Amino acid sequence: MDNNEINNSDMLFNESLFSLAILAFILLLVLEKLRPFLHFDKKLYKESLVTNTSAFLINNVILTALRASSLFLVAQQFSNFGLLSGLDNGFLKSVLTFALFDLSIYAWHYASHKYEFLWRFHKIHHSDKSFNVSTGFRFHVFDLLLEIVYKCLFVVIIGVDAYLVLTIEIIELFFIFFHHANLKIPNEDLISQFIITPSLHRTHHSKVRSEHDSNYAIVLSFWDKLFGTRKDLVPQDIGLELIEADNIIQLFSLAFITERKIKQILSWIPKGKRK
Repeated sequence: MDNNEINNSDMLFNESLFSLAILAFILLLVLEKLRPFLHFDKKLYKESLVTNTSAFLINNVILTALRASSLFLVAQQFSNFGLLSGLDNGFLKSVLTFALFDLSIYAWHYASHKYEFLWRFHKIHHSDKSFNVSTGFRFHVFDLLLEIVYKCLFVVIIGVDAYLVLTIEIIELFFIFFHHANLKIPNEDLISQFIITPSLHRTHHSKVRSEHDSNYAIVLSFWDKLFGTRKDLVPQDIGLELIEADNIIQLFSLAFITERKIKQILSWIPKGKRK
C-alpha cells in the first residue's frame, strides 16, 4: 500500500469517526433534553443552542477557507526528528501519542486561562450562560486557529503522523461533547477519577473565577490531580459575570473587549449617594 492509499484510508477513517462524533452530539442533545441535570430558562437555552451551532458552522467555513487543516500536512514534513519518530507506528506509539497530546491540550487550556492574550479569545467559550452539549461548539475562530498552530507544533516536536493526531483529536471531540452534556452520569464520582465528566467540567464553567480556573483536562482527569488543579464542587452560576453574548456577532466581537476595559467604563458611571 503506497502513501496515497494510506492517506486516503486515514481520511476515510477520520470522516467516519467525525460522523460518529456528530451522532454522539445528537444523542447527548436528546438525553439532556429528556433528563437535564440543571434547569435553564427556555429562552436562554434556545439562544445558547442557536449561537453555539452558528459558531460551529461559521468557524468551520472560515477555517476551511483559510485551509487551516492543511497546516497539519505541512507540519508532518518536519516531524521526522521528533521525540517519538524512532518508534514504529503501532499500539505503543498510539498510546504514548494520545497521553502526550492530552497533556499538551491540558497545558494549552491552562495557558488560555492564565495569559490575557489567549483568555480574550478563550473566554468566548465561557460566556455561555447555559451549560449544554452545544457549548462544546462555542469557540472564537481565532482561538481555534491558534490551537491548530499549537497542535502542528506538537506534530513536529513529538514526531508523529499528522493523521494520527487528527484521529486522536476527533476522539477527544467525543469527550468534549460528553463533558459539556447537561446530564447526571451514574457512578460519576468513580468515573471522574479516571476521565473528565460533566460534573467536573461544570465546575470549569462556574461564574466564579477561582472555580472556573480548574479542571482543565479534556479526557484524562489524572492531569488535574497531578498538577493540583482539580476541584470537586457544584457551581452556583454558569457563565461570566461581565460578559454577554446573545448572538454570533457579539460572540466574535467580545474577544476585543476585555473585562478590565468593561470595569474601567463602569467606573466612569457616577454612583448614587448612599442614604
